[in-house]
Amino acid sequence: MTKPGKGDEVSDIVAEHDEERPARRLSRGPDLLVYLAALAVALLVLKQVFFPYSKGNQFYLVIFLGCTLPLVFLCYRPLARSRRSPDNPWLLDWTLALVALVVGLYPVLSGYDDFLDRQGQLSTLDIVAGALLLLLILEATRRTTGWVLPVVCLLFLAYAYYGGYLPPDWGIAHAGVDFSQIINALYNDASGFFGTPLDVAASYIVLFTIYGAVLEASGAGRFFVDISFAAFRRSRTAPGRTTVLSGFLLGTVSGSGTATAVSLGSITWPILNRAGYPREHAGGLLAASGIGAILSPPTLGAAAFIIAEYLQTSYLTVLIWASVPTLLYYLGIVFAMEADARRFQAKPVDVERGDPWRLLLRGGYHFLSLAIIVVFLALDIPPFAAVVYATGVAALFALIARQRDVRGWAVDMVGALSRGVRSALPVIAVCAAAGVITSTITKTGLGLELADALVDVARAVTDNATVVLVLTVLLSAVAVGVLGLAVPVTASFIIAWVVIAPALETLGVAPAERAMFIFYYAVLSEVTPPTALAAVAAAAITGGRVMKTMWQCWKYTLPAFLVPIAFVLTDNGAALLLQSGAVTVVWVLAVSALAVAALGVVTGGWLFGPVHPAVRVLFVPAAVCLLYLEPGPIVAGLAFGVVATFAHLVIRRRRHETTADGAGDGGPGRDGLRREATEPAGGGREPGV
Repeated sequence: MTKPGKGDEVSDIVAEHDEERPARRLSRGPDLLVYLAALAVALLVLKQVFFPYSKGNQFYLVIFLGCTLPLVFLCYRPLARSRRSPDNPWLLDWTLALVALVVGLYPVLSGYDDFLDRQGQLSTLDIVAGALLLLLILEATRRTTGWVLPVVCLLFLAYAYYGGYLPPDWGIAHAGVDFSQIINALYNDASGFFGTPLDVAASYIVLFTIYGAVLEASGAGRFFVDISFAAFRRSRTAPGRTTVLSGFLLGTVSGSGTATAVSLGSITWPILNRAGYPREHAGGLLAASGIGAILSPPTLGAAAFIIAEYLQTSYLTVLIWASVPTLLYYLGIVFAMEADARRFQAKPVDVERGDPWRLLLRGGYHFLSLAIIVVFLALDIPPFAAVVYATGVAALFALIARQRDVRGWAVDMVGALSRGVRSALPVIAVCAAAGVITSTITKTGLGLELADALVDVARAVTDNATVVLVLTVLLSAVAVGVLGLAVPVTASFIIAWVVIAPALETLGVAPAERAMFIFYYAVLSEVTPPTALAAVAAAAITGGRVMKTMWQCWKYTLPAFLVPIAFVLTDNGAALLLQSGAVTVVWVLAVSALAVAALGVVTGGWLFGPVHPAVRVLFVPAAVCLLYLEPGPIVAGLAFGVVATFAHLVIRRRRHETTADGAGDGGPGRDGLRREATEPAGGGREPGV
């Protein structure tokens, strides 16, 4: 038995602080069983890509859910933590897994065609099996993500059943749905358990998690960090720049904000520490860079696949929409990081760096599989096929790199197939549970009623169409953010889509803009205190204070909170999603970059030197006006920016004159102003002190 190493510690931190609950550490026997079962599911998924079932996609989804749901009860404990080692399933867990296997596969075992023929008139046995599957899905979701989402599902079910008892004059009142109809809608209808969310999980998400596992097994993660270190020369800003670039590249492997932040932190935190970064600021930078994994092409987060399905567009189109916002997201982080490196008087750090060209020559093939996904999507090859081809290319180059170690390569690749499925289990449970919400909303028409209520709140304030849109957008942003505090990103997007998207549609917002607006705010809830899980995990790496790390993370990502609003407020916002002409895209990108820079001054407090608080306040309207992306507000934003910059330069010049006077006569100027300009936050050079 080997001692736990650094990799084990990283895995523990990821498990403890990710949006999914920590998985068990199984002993050899149960672990082998789960390994083989997950491998079988991986082969089933790959088989479906090239040889789909003749009975249709829903037949495949039934088998997929029936095979994966039992694994949740074996891999995830009923309570959040356990001191047992090994942490094996109990008798109850084995029983639940067996029942999940039976009721999950019941539509196939009982005769699939006959089961479909009973739609709307389920037998008693059908209803019992469907009710058991409902309970098991809710329990699986509770084990993997906590209580909130199952409770939300139960509230929706209660609304469906008891809606007929609500006062008739209430807009959300409806005739009521009896229990058998609820089970029928969930179990034998395309909008329930086997609806779009589970379809996306089974057809796309699992394949991308397998791809990420294969990339990781091929050594891509280590290569991306090495090339990031080699890309920057020795300077005070090199550690921060390396962290940001590494976060972007590692995100293509993990697809998880928390996992990326922790993996990144285990490598770059010692360097940030030596450079003089305070613990909380370093943790905030790690978390912000990690969350970018969910926003960045070519993998994005799970909700991006759901966008493609809901809007009936190609996944490549969604990637194109995400390109400019991703650029602005990382631009904002870089601006804030550059300011911090100067404010803290960060020191250059000597790191063993290889030659970047030699590294590219030796490991550049890791980029090839990423490029293949984009190229194949551009050739109209479906994303599920494109990612399989990319996975094959990544595995092939890993074999070439291993040279003669074919056996070790085979073991790693097969293990990656199994790990890819196992890592997708929480998302599968969430997507199945989301079917409860979407089915209820479809059956009762609740979504339109809530959307109308949201718009009515804005219209109660004013009749001005522009102000109504602004208020509705702000209310929607708050609603998605609050929702995301309680449920994972995927579930947050699905719920917000059926409630908030209709409200934005009523006000004339185009499908792409409202989809990406909701997507970004669902993701950004991951960095919003008090439940910014990526920041909590980063604080565990750096040893910083949790709440301060959360606020620092929020500071780094502030531009990302405002840029999505620009999508939906004006027609020019479509240019941020590359849906306008080239000229419009260029000037909109330039103006948005200026807005992000202004926000960087607000949060970083640095512009060729420390910025006076009053001047920082002036940069706020500059950024907000610039992001409205209409001529009048842009001119106003530029005016605020010019005035603020001029005021800053005047104040800075007076400070230098005062400092010079103080240096000449030994007065207080030297002791006061020079310290403000150069001393690190916290009063010392040692991080965290």
